[in-house]
Amino acid sequence: MERLAFFKQVSGCKMRFISKYLALIYLIISFVWITLTDMLINKIEQSSPLYENLQFTKGLLFAIVTAILIHFIIKKHKAHKQAEENENELLILINSMPDFVNFKDGKGRWLKVNDFGKQLYALDGVDFYGKTDAELVKVVPFFEEAFLYCMESDQKAWEAGKLSRCEESFAALSGEIMTFDVIKVPLYDDSNNRKGLLTIGRDITQLKAAESMLLRKEKLSVVGELAAGIAHEIRNPLTSIKGFVQLMKETKSTPEQHVDIVLSELDRINQIVSEMLILAKPQMKIFNPFKLKNLIEHVIKLTSHEALLYGIDITINDRTKDPTMYGDRNQLIQVFINIIKNSIEAMPKGGNIIILVEQEDQEIAISISDNGPGIPEERLNKIGEPFFTLKEKGMGLGLTISNKIIHNHKGKMQILSRLGKGTTVKILLPVYKIQQKVKKR
Repeated sequence: MERLAFFKQVSGCKMRFISKYLALIYLIISFVWITLTDMLINKIEQSSPLYENLQFTKGLLFAIVTAILIHFIIKKHKAHKQAEENENELLILINSMPDFVNFKDGKGRWLKVNDFGKQLYALDGVDFYGKTDAELVKVVPFFEEAFLYCMESDQKAWEAGKLSRCEESFAALSGEIMTFDVIKVPLYDDSNNRKGLLTIGRDITQLKAAESMLLRKEKLSVVGELAAGIAHEIRNPLTSIKGFVQLMKETKSTPEQHVDIVLSELDRINQIVSEMLILAKPQMKIFNPFKLKNLIEHVIKLTSHEALLYGIDITINDRTKDPTMYGDRNQLIQVFINIIKNSIEAMPKGGNIIILVEQEDQEIAISISDNGPGIPEERLNKIGEPFFTLKEKGMGLGLTISNKIIHNHKGKMQILSRLGKGTTVKILLPVYKIQQKVKKR
């Protein structure tokens, strides 16, 4: 490979030498040709037919060689002219680009740069050809930091040995911080030596500003979603408290059971607010074992008053042997209240809610079914998405938060519905397995 590269290099040098001194070489060869042929022909008698034939042949050969040479020169001239035209068209195209385009040789010396680049680095009227970035710092010291960073990124592109992409920011003469999406393409010759480096930089200053603005809008949107979630989650226990307070006011009695429920709901509100306050620093939940039957009975007590107002009958069908679950009890209460309240609100003229509890392999399945109007199929796929709701005054966050809670408990939530038949929400939760700790001796 090294020998082949050497011979190619030698051959290239010969061709360049011949092209440069073509006229002189032609003159010398013509002089030698005329002199030698005249010497040979003059040895023959002039009266001989051979003499005339040789004179004619000599002239013919000289004319043919001259014609071929002229044809070659004309063809070469046309090719050179076409190359110049193509180069001019390319320069016009590059100069009309709103991007920075720069070409350096293998040693990092500037060879060409488009008009945009000249204006960007204040190089109009500056002799930049053959200068490196370090040398241009002395010519345009304002861009010292930018040129030095270019040297670093150029070196990284050479080390990568392939197209590389990065972002470069620097201060323009106007004082504006400009950001460019820069592509650098290292070029190599047949011997894998550095030949040149093509740099193309697109101004993305406005795009970065738009991205920053969009990010601020997203943060505001998250804050709004968080506020809506707080309002939605606190509204449920407040509704229960309000219901029991109204009931105690109507009956003019304060049963201890009702007071306990109100206090429990107040504790849940406190927990929700506490969770929202520490969102910036999430903490691990402390899960505890609890009886599923007790949890469901507690949820029914919280929702029975509202169900009674709507004329809804809640039935529990428990086909398990009182399984023990593991998780955050208050969060799961929040999930079941959300689902039951959705069923109640879907049947303003009364109806039935059936809670079916079954065991499926290593999971407990809790199905909450109602005989409401159901959900259209085209809307069913969107149920659970943030801010999508079928309620007039709803925020569309209840099922979103519920789904997340179930997921955190390593469970699943499925929603099945038929228009005119009702809706079933099925929750699958893993069965709690008591793990005995083995003491090491």
